[in-house]
Amino acid sequence: MSDPELRPQPDSGVSGVSECALSCHCCYDVLVNPTTLTCGHSFCRHCLALWWESSRRTECPECREPWLGFPKVNILLRDAVEKLHEADVRRRREEIQSNVRISRALLAFQRFGDEQSNQRPASGRAGSFCSGVFLTLSCVMVMFLMYRWSSGGIRNDNLVSKPVSRWTVDDVTLWMEQLGAWTNQYRETFLREQVNGRLLNLLGDDELLGAPFHMENPSHRRALLQELQRVQTLGVKPPRDLWEYKVANEGKFLFLVYALKDSPRLTLLLLYLFDYDASFLPLIHACCPTHSEQSELTEWVWPNLWQWAWFVVKWLVLPYELLAEFAFDWLSVHYWTSRVVIVNAVLLSLQEGRAVWSGWTRAELRLPHRVFAYLWKMGIHSVIFLVLWPLLPQCVWNGLFYWGFYCSPAFNTHTILQQLLRRTHTHQA
Repeated sequence: MSDPELRPQPDSGVSGVSECALSCHCCYDVLVNPTTLTCGHSFCRHCLALWWESSRRTECPECREPWLGFPKVNILLRDAVEKLHEADVRRRREEIQSNVRISRALLAFQRFGDEQSNQRPASGRAGSFCSGVFLTLSCVMVMFLMYRWSSGGIRNDNLVSKPVSRWTVDDVTLWMEQLGAWTNQYRETFLREQVNGRLLNLLGDDELLGAPFHMENPSHRRALLQELQRVQTLGVKPPRDLWEYKVANEGKFLFLVYALKDSPRLTLLLLYLFDYDASFLPLIHACCPTHSEQSELTEWVWPNLWQWAWFVVKWLVLPYELLAEFAFDWLSVHYWTSRVVIVNAVLLSLQEGRAVWSGWTRAELRLPHRVFAYLWKMGIHSVIFLVLWPLLPQCVWNGLFYWGFYCSPAFNTHTILQQLLRRTHTHQA
């Protein structure tokens, strides 16, 4: 986004802390019109606009925490940067004004903010119970579109399951593109030198600094090497979002889609026992946060006593509320998917509440028989799943995933309406 020689040099009267604090973590250059997000991180406004334009995500480019409202320029920080680095800021402003792409991104970003400010809150009744036919057709259409999208996005998803040693030149270029707009000035060199996965593993600080890469900006080299180290540690590219995580964990995703609907308490217990770091820890921190919650997943620690107590209460009484809260935490990242999870969690809670009330009022004493039948049903389904998983093609499992994920609200709505109609007919009789 900016040439290495334009990186600001610390003034004679400024300590080394100011150089780090007054740098944007997107372009790694001096801040211009610094915009501070709700998480506390600050970026150049045009960098934030370019990030929003390319990803369409209202989240921090560094810690991925969603920002609320529309970000404004931090006037105090802007004045401080202009005072300490006046010449560099003036030079960068001229560079930004002459860049048509940046001007277009800033204009689109401002229009988005104006729309957010003028948008009226949607009525909660509009998303309530719809007709079964309309909801079913909508879910089938969304399922079809999402399936086509996943099939067409093999190039992006392939990196999360393809070993880095087998990356092609195009894969390396795609990986650099996903790191941020600051890699634009280096991608042409990587393409010209035909850098593939094996050559990428051999790159170090000295190789990036020298010919033919000439990556003179130390912050750029450090950022590239840190991401490369993450890739080398995992062996593949780390997943960036829900769908890339699905590609890397196909069996686990399909299990969670059906198991969390049918037996949420048991499934959450299994996640605690066998998948604590990757699944359970983010869930409990998202659903039962503390005031001093860390922003990054890798910094999350063992939950405190208050978090455990509040989580156990929710787990016993309203387990589907945990799923709804976790989906709400990702509302700005996965807009429609999070809403499907929230609506389905509400419907499943209503079904569970009705089942408990029906069993309580009828004083049924067949609990051991029902528990045995339920465990037998789960065991049969698990055996069938394990037997068929290596035999059926992946497109079949993708179809089952999207069918179970997006059509569940339609089936649950239909079930609740049938129960209400049956109850009404019983009272009338």
